[in-house]
Amino acid sequence: MPRRKFADEEVVMGRWPGSVLYYEVQVTGYDDHTHLYTVKYKDGTELQLKESDMRSVSSFRFRKSSSSGSPSRRSNSRSRSGSRSRSPGRPAKHKRRSSSQSRESKSERNMIREPDLTPLKLQENNTSQYNGEPDITDVDYLTRSILERQRIESERVRERILEQYRLHSRKDEKRTEEMYSEEKNFEIPKPVGKLCQKTKELEFGGKIGAFFMVFLLPGTVLYLLLMCSQEDPSLLNFPPPLPAFADLWETRVFGVYLLWFFLQALFYLLPIGKVVEGTTLLDGARLEYRINGFYAFILTAIAVGICLYFEMELQYIYDHFLQFAVCATVFSFLLSIYLYARALHASEKELSPGGNSGNIIYDFFMGRELNPRIGNFDLKYFCELRPGLIGWAVINLAMLLTEMKVQHLNMPSLSMILVNSFHLLYVVDALWNEEAILTTMDIIHDGFGFMLAFGDLVWVPFLYSLQAFYLVNHPNEISWLTASGIVALNLLGYCIFRGANSQKNSFRRNPNDPKFAYLKVIPTATGKNLLVSGWWGLVRHPNYLGDIIMALAWSLPCGVNHILPYFYVIYFTGLLIHREARDERQCKKKYGLAWEKYCNCVPYRIFPYIY
Repeated sequence: MPRRKFADEEVVMGRWPGSVLYYEVQVTGYDDHTHLYTVKYKDGTELQLKESDMRSVSSFRFRKSSSSGSPSRRSNSRSRSGSRSRSPGRPAKHKRRSSSQSRESKSERNMIREPDLTPLKLQENNTSQYNGEPDITDVDYLTRSILERQRIESERVRERILEQYRLHSRKDEKRTEEMYSEEKNFEIPKPVGKLCQKTKELEFGGKIGAFFMVFLLPGTVLYLLLMCSQEDPSLLNFPPPLPAFADLWETRVFGVYLLWFFLQALFYLLPIGKVVEGTTLLDGARLEYRINGFYAFILTAIAVGICLYFEMELQYIYDHFLQFAVCATVFSFLLSIYLYARALHASEKELSPGGNSGNIIYDFFMGRELNPRIGNFDLKYFCELRPGLIGWAVINLAMLLTEMKVQHLNMPSLSMILVNSFHLLYVVDALWNEEAILTTMDIIHDGFGFMLAFGDLVWVPFLYSLQAFYLVNHPNEISWLTASGIVALNLLGYCIFRGANSQKNSFRRNPNDPKFAYLKVIPTATGKNLLVSGWWGLVRHPNYLGDIIMALAWSLPCGVNHILPYFYVIYFTGLLIHREARDERQCKKKYGLAWEKYCNCVPYRIFPYIY
């Protein structure tokens, strides 16, 4: 059995049938019986080619220019000078032939399949590869010279094919041959940074929606915390009594919050943990990130243990919980103003694709700069996991200890243990898999503005701990059988969440890993593959399904007497509906026909009737 030369998903140069022109194709399969490769051209055409009609991309990179045509035509014509077939991409040179040669040539042309005269369709998601802008993320730096030539030839391919079968004078034919055979010195282009395009599709209701969100988000946090502080947290008791200014602000509390923030910043700067590169930016650069979030968590646990050893009361967090939330809100506003001010002086290539609308309010909310850094200190990456997420675990511990004092218990209630355990598992999992966050939308797409700053510093630590805060004054007794069912539900959600995310992140980093050989994929024109088996073949966005199941398990220990502890489930469901709809739009725009094929293979959605 002949040994195949090209592997699946490999990008090579394939000869167009009946032509001497080579185009960049992607290998999608191989037939062991016929020894034919199934390849896919950039316009979506799939054909079967012999191995002799395929060449490696590297063989086209450094060929010297001459007057005999493009590199692909020149190399092929020299090796096959005796071929009788004419290329549909250029007129044939006229030579005198004997009558026998003429008959042979005519017979041979009749055997050639007439190419489809339909003009090549450039997919919507692939136009960046044909508009003169190098796609740094999908192709090799040296291969962009080939792509630029492909772009030029693809625009003329229809005219070339029609020209072959058109009757014209020998003089016109010679002029056409000279035009297409003209060879220019084609230098390898240097990487050119793309400019971030203006944001056209606005989220969250556009400019007006962003304006109201700036005030609605802090108001929601204040309202929920005040409701939980009441003896009867029923929604019928709306509105809760407004606290005095002294109950909202205390300078000492703000100082404690700043101490916490800068302590986490110090842990972030420690030279421990590995350094990895993020995804490729528009200018071709890749930022470096130090992965030491789990070490920061361990150091924080040691610091908290020292505080407890010296009998420092963590109940201070509960007693000033509302003030801590207000202080964090003020700090997030100040940080957001600083971020927007510095973004005004950022270059175009440093801006976020989602926060570059030109409107002050919208860009302030969404974040104008993608990766704001002070030296090597990445502000967005730091806030994403450190102060808020680790703070969430510390707040939960404070609520557990406070419940024991308030309820006069020798040990925490079973409900509080479940809530703390579930939340702690989520926090540790995020920090242990810290590297995976580098491929999330928050890092690669969203700018760092008020939305992420408030979400990371206020929303996560003070609302994600809402169940623990609720249980301090509203205990709920549950049986061991009920607790076992809730634990099973949380483990189910966690397995779906972690399994789907791990499969996606590992496949993105190394799609050729042998452990993914069993997975089925759909190749796209961008060079990436869409998973249609494993977790991602069961339902679209299976990680979101795991999130919702876990959110429900976190709320069930609080009982069903009030809806307030289930706010996280309601909020998270709404957030995931928004994210899923956004992902669907962006994937359809990015992958084009490949995404439609993926939707046919994976028709099930978590929210099928919402959009």
